[in-house]
Amino acid sequence: MHTIHAVIAHLVTNWQRMTDPAEAERGDSPVGTAVITAILVAGAVVVAGAIVAVANGWVALIPTQP
Repeated sequence: MHTIHAVIAHLVTNWQRMTDPAEAERGDSPVGTAVITAILVAGAVVVAGAIVAVANGWVALIPTQP
């Protein structure tokens, strides 16, 4: 239970630091970066799914021995 509290406290502290207006001049918004990352991950999942589907289709064409 102590570990969960420590992780939550760490995440809250980092979130407050990242959203602090004084830190805003350091580059891109963390929200924009998170959105871009989520889009890239979704694209990777789609590509991986397509690869698995094609591979399964090829495997289904392999004749089996009687």
